[in-house]
Amino acid sequence: MTKTDIRTQTIAELQKSFATMGQPAYRAKQVFDWMWKLGAKGFDDMSNVPAALRQELSDRFTFESIILDVRQNSADGTVKSRYKLHDGYKIETVMIPVPEDRRSTACVSSQVGCSLTCSFCATGQMGRLRNLTAGEIYDQAFDTNKLSQEMLGYPLTNIVYMGMGEPLLNYGPVMESIHKITSPEGMAWSPRRITLSTAGIAKMIRRLGDEKVKFNLALSLHAADDNKRNQIMPINETNSLRSLMEALDYFYKQTGGRISFEYIALKGFNDSIEDADKLVRLCRGQFPVKVNIIEYNPVPGVPFERADESQVDRFARHVRNKDVMITVRRSRGKDIDAACGQLANQK
Repeated sequence: MTKTDIRTQTIAELQKSFATMGQPAYRAKQVFDWMWKLGAKGFDDMSNVPAALRQELSDRFTFESIILDVRQNSADGTVKSRYKLHDGYKIETVMIPVPEDRRSTACVSSQVGCSLTCSFCATGQMGRLRNLTAGEIYDQAFDTNKLSQEMLGYPLTNIVYMGMGEPLLNYGPVMESIHKITSPEGMAWSPRRITLSTAGIAKMIRRLGDEKVKFNLALSLHAADDNKRNQIMPINETNSLRSLMEALDYFYKQTGGRISFEYIALKGFNDSIEDADKLVRLCRGQFPVKVNIIEYNPVPGVPFERADESQVDRFARHVRNKDVMITVRRSRGKDIDAACGQLANQK
């Protein structure tokens, strides 16, 4: 008999299962709290559940949690955690602390690898091996929150879906993980502290609008014209900038959520003043937007180079002078391959 992962069960389904086992409803609530609020990694962690019941649960269900495989600490304070999944696959999660502001961000993965093959990204070179479950995504946020409290003395302040994978190609589990993170049943977080990043899938952005989500949305833009974007992001061939801007406008009108553009500065490719002007025109649509300029992080076998720091500052200044909100983000965790575009389960 094929066992079901117990963490795919709602509380109502769990109570029904417990009733068939002759167990009272409050036992189901105890187990449910262990699965989400208390961070159990398996049935044996549920210390207030009778041993006989834990054994029966083990006979009936699986408990597919993530297990820490290795952790690396960067000289700048960034921490990368590689987790082993129940089937042997591995994923990476990054914690980015800013102690002077008492801030800490978890960058979580949504897939093992990625199918989008963006030419500047190490994760895309892996291909997509499988989607993560809602529980596997939730565990990354829960464990990193615990890590922040242990290392820094305060909890996470932000969660970004910017790790391995394209979140909108794993829509159901990603949305369920956000529900659990924001629910009183789980971490009870404000959705406004969560940002989902996408390479740009117009119909799914519209779906987010239809569902009136409360979290923030970031578009991995990286080029402000279709010709250049096609060269580095094949997804643009079926999701043009025009279709994406229309979808983002729809998202904003439906949700009022914050929208940002992520823009990796690639030397001699998208870092000219002409590119800056194209970006400004793209930002003058119907919805307010903030731009984050990101340093490129070298990936073996990829021909791109990081744009000169002086050129990045010139680019940003030009955009800012056109009344577009823009921030230059210096990379964190480069020495442990934890920076943007570098997550690929390297040894």
